[in-house]
Amino acid sequence: MTRAAATGAFEALGDPVRRHVLELLAAGERPAGEIVVALQARAPISQPGVSQHLRVLRDAGLVTVRAEGPRRFYALDPDGLDAARAWLAELVDPLAQFAQPLDALATEVARGRRTRPTTTGQPDRPAADRRRPA
Repeated sequence: MTRAAATGAFEALGDPVRRHVLELLAAGERPAGEIVVALQARAPISQPGVSQHLRVLRDAGLVTVRAEGPRRFYALDPDGLDAARAWLAELVDPLAQFAQPLDALATEVARGRRTRPTTTGQPDRPAADRRRPA
């Protein structure tokens, strides 16, 4: 997730009404009318106000909308949520993205040590096997 996209997602989550919408959608897809009723049960908010919150969440990539006739159904957008989660994980462990490539490098280095010929023409042995006889 780019810094700009992450900023948009987390700005959208800064509003408690929008966080509540995500909590409602965590149970599954819901029609817009049902979201309006649920939000109005908590606080006085108009239908256009709810539509504005849904648009902000959609623009931030956190929800999707599906039209079925005149009705609109909203659901969590797994791609947007995964991107936000990945961005947060990067903050916690900024070097995690390099873990797999470094593991692969370590494997290749170890493989190279096992097969690298020495001046005697024999494969190089690990340091523990190169002890001089007493």
